[in-house]
Amino acid sequence: MTEKQTVVLGAGYAGLAAAARAGKRGRVTLIAPESRILHRIRQHETTAGLPVARPAVAEVLRGRGVRHVRARATGLDLGARKVLLDNGDTVAYDTLVYALGSRTSWHGVPGAEEHAYPVERAAEVAERLRAAERPGTPERPGTVAVVGGGATGIELAAELAEAHPRWTVRIIAADRVGGWFSAKGHDHVHRVLRGLGVGIHEQSAVTAVDAEGLTTTAGRIPADLVVWAASMEPHPLAARAGLAVTPAGQAVVDDHLRSVSHPEVYVIGDAAEVTVPGTGTLRMGCATALPQGQYLGKVLTGRTDKPFAFRYTAQCLSLGRREGLLQFIHGDDSMRPTVLTGLAGRLAKAAILRSVVLSLR
Repeated sequence: MTEKQTVVLGAGYAGLAAAARAGKRGRVTLIAPESRILHRIRQHETTAGLPVARPAVAEVLRGRGVRHVRARATGLDLGARKVLLDNGDTVAYDTLVYALGSRTSWHGVPGAEEHAYPVERAAEVAERLRAAERPGTPERPGTVAVVGGGATGIELAAELAEAHPRWTVRIIAADRVGGWFSAKGHDHVHRVLRGLGVGIHEQSAVTAVDAEGLTTTAGRIPADLVVWAASMEPHPLAARAGLAVTPAGQAVVDDHLRSVSHPEVYVIGDAAEVTVPGTGTLRMGCATALPQGQYLGKVLTGRTDKPFAFRYTAQCLSLGRREGLLQFIHGDDSMRPTVLTGLAGRLAKAAILRSVVLSLR
């Protein structure tokens, strides 16, 4: 008999966790162009020019039955059960794990894609900042506008302000910056940002971006450099291939994370809309993607046939090198009043960052 072929698309937190665990008891092909993990939850550090350890994918998969094909998936032939690659090859599968995750959404804002840097281009932002600070260069430090009042935007603004004090940093949000936190958490975020000199612009939806800054519903904000962290959208390949998706483009899955239209395809991480009884529809992010990958690894190796279950416990933020926030939450993602701040919050965030890499295996 021919061994069943399991293929995993994507080497983010969900895909790597699923591949590493499935590879304990079977043969798996992982398709992803990266040689090192992207470590998205540390992109704010990369943007600020700080050294970030990015373990090799091969190290995460060491000792597992996983073949890593360094290529990018360009299409799916769901009828023939094949993945089309950018190098011209195709890879057949019996079971497909679709974990291509999400990417920065431009929300159709004119000029945003042309003039702003998404978080995926963190290294380019870091180089632009360094270049402007070198003696004798024509460009000089000016104003950095971080668009987005969510966790990514807050972490970026704090890190940039602390690492590059010669720059003026502003954070721009369509709603409130950190507005989902408890009162204590929200107040701490604002206190730290202001202490770092970050200008906070709330209720200021960006309507256009150009070479000289932003136009918002609250007025003009000049900027020499725009970093875009507004929100994420799922990779479009699932919808293009014909998987059943939501209006937002996330795959529709059952309680075992299988596509409702193609049960031989599992979809995990940001690519799927996952609803858990008693918890609700999960938000995008490492906190939900990694457990899905861990769970699916057990499913694929026959170690569980139970539906996927998940409960929230906390949200955490880096606020520069000396500050942090750990916000305790109910299982349904609603806020508790309790927070850890200062050094305790920073250490909690650092511990979580370390545990993520260890949890991939």
